[in-house]
Amino acid sequence: MESLLLQASIYLGAALLIVPIAVRAGLGSVLGYLAAGIVMGPVLGLAGAETEDLRHYAEYGVVLMLFLVGLELEPASLWAMRRSLLGLGGLQIVLTALVAMLALGVLGLSWPEAAVLGMVAALSSTAIVLQTLTEQRMLRTPGGRNAFAVLLAQDIAVVPMLALVPLLRQSPAGSEEFHPATGGAAEPIMGFLQSLPGWAGALVTLAVVAGIVLGGHFLTRPVFRYVHASRLPEMGSFIALFTVVGTSFLTMMVGLSPALGTFLAGVVLANSEFRHQLEADIRPYKGILLGLFFMAVGMGIDFRLLAEDPWRLIGLTLGLVAIKALVLAALAESFGLEGRDRWLLTFGLAQAGEFGFVLVAYAAQDSILPRTVAQEALIIISLSMLVTPVLFLIASWLTRLGSEPAAAHRPDAIDDKGPVIIAGIGRFGQVVNRLVRMSGIQTVILDHDMTAVQIMRRFGVKGFFGDPTRPELLQAAGLSEAAVLVVAVDDRENAIRIVRYARHVRPDLHIVARARDRVHVYELFQAGADDIVRETFDSSVRAGRYVLENMGFSEYEAAQRSRTYYRVDRAAMRDLAELWVPGQPAHLNEAYVARARQLDTDLEMALMEEAAETRPDPEAAE
Repeated sequence: MESLLLQASIYLGAALLIVPIAVRAGLGSVLGYLAAGIVMGPVLGLAGAETEDLRHYAEYGVVLMLFLVGLELEPASLWAMRRSLLGLGGLQIVLTALVAMLALGVLGLSWPEAAVLGMVAALSSTAIVLQTLTEQRMLRTPGGRNAFAVLLAQDIAVVPMLALVPLLRQSPAGSEEFHPATGGAAEPIMGFLQSLPGWAGALVTLAVVAGIVLGGHFLTRPVFRYVHASRLPEMGSFIALFTVVGTSFLTMMVGLSPALGTFLAGVVLANSEFRHQLEADIRPYKGILLGLFFMAVGMGIDFRLLAEDPWRLIGLTLGLVAIKALVLAALAESFGLEGRDRWLLTFGLAQAGEFGFVLVAYAAQDSILPRTVAQEALIIISLSMLVTPVLFLIASWLTRLGSEPAAAHRPDAIDDKGPVIIAGIGRFGQVVNRLVRMSGIQTVILDHDMTAVQIMRRFGVKGFFGDPTRPELLQAAGLSEAAVLVVAVDDRENAIRIVRYARHVRPDLHIVARARDRVHVYELFQAGADDIVRETFDSSVRAGRYVLENMGFSEYEAAQRSRTYYRVDRAAMRDLAELWVPGQPAHLNEAYVARARQLDTDLEMALMEEAAETRPDPEAAE
């Protein structure tokens, strides 16, 4: 027991030390956990006999992860994404697996080994790709949305893949995964089920699946309400874990994968009102156990194989990336993706993924993959994930390379001018444009998103496609004669660039800019903007006014306090902008902190004075 606790302490300490560093370096948490395992195992040799015991517990992280994947897959959302899921995602999985299987067969692997590794090759890293797309704000682009659909299709495909792995076993040795120990409490049940004839076993299997589906529909509400009526917070975790553990045991009992059962339970519960509570209760356990699983995988990687034959393993890694990139490029072409979206899909998903570790580990346990082949597969998966940042850089480089020669011809010819130029026609710019145009003032709209421009044209609003950060486009839109420039683009750096250029060429121009936060306000102020609007400030003040009205203030009193807060806070922003130092965190700027605290005191005093002025006079009331 003491040794197990020591081993667990080493695991947790290594994760706390290494994973945050990997995340800050942009490598993602999965590679961080792998690195922690590599440091403890191959590097420092801290792996003990208890590692295998911890790994058995950690494997439940995969089951929990698939349960959460199922919770995210509402039937309506799946139906809306059916073309991307079944078409693009399904074809990518099938074609990549087939091409990889043929290549591995040529290299001399048996067909079960090639089948498992072909399925591994078809998967990409959901964690790394989604994190990168989110950080680079590309998730909402057509390429990002299609990449997400492919990743979702791969996550769903993992379930039948895990169920298929034991069927590929050539030796009679059974898998150790999730099997009860001999002589345990489950032995009488397992013995009884194994003694049933084939037709009876099939009926029991169908009954278990039907019970999971029907129980999810009809029993969850009364059971969850009964449990939550106890008002004990820990009961939420109890019922969440009971749902996962009980479902996995039922499916394992009839010979199905525990992951398949929990995934099915997650899909059934996706429309339940308890879905978010289940997700919140399960996610911490999933994160810990899955992190331990990847650390155990890292500890088991034999880097002596890489040292013995590095060029062959590097070549196989590049071959994997090349196969996936070719398949994805062909699919991107057939589905009409162009430019940045095509390269983003092609190279963004060209690595192997974290589920590949799971499939390789299960195939090795089932004696499908020899130890050497499994170890080499783990190394190749790890290397392909490590080069993911480079793959995204290649996609960006190819995007710039392909767009530069045609850049002068792609923007629309601007044949209109007006006193107001609006750069950016997203949800913020649309409101500004409607108000100004309906007040009888001509506007010129510029936006780099062709889809947004076309949508606005469908509603009768004329806009021009082009990058508003380009000086020649702003000049063509009439920057030298305009009275007001509205900068409403989403990207903060582009907004600063537009404001700085416009202020340089037109010192007399009035510039209204949209800011994402306080720091962006200071950056735009220093760039030369006149009026800066924080995109959520007005709505937040209005929400605060509603809170005051529902806390006993009259509508007049709440409105007056809101106006006072708005006026004082807006004035304070200019004072703080003078003290803000670019690149220095605000909380480390002593002058900024002192002035901010003084301004908070001034705001509080202003609100107190406002309360004194609006408070009814009791004597006057008499």
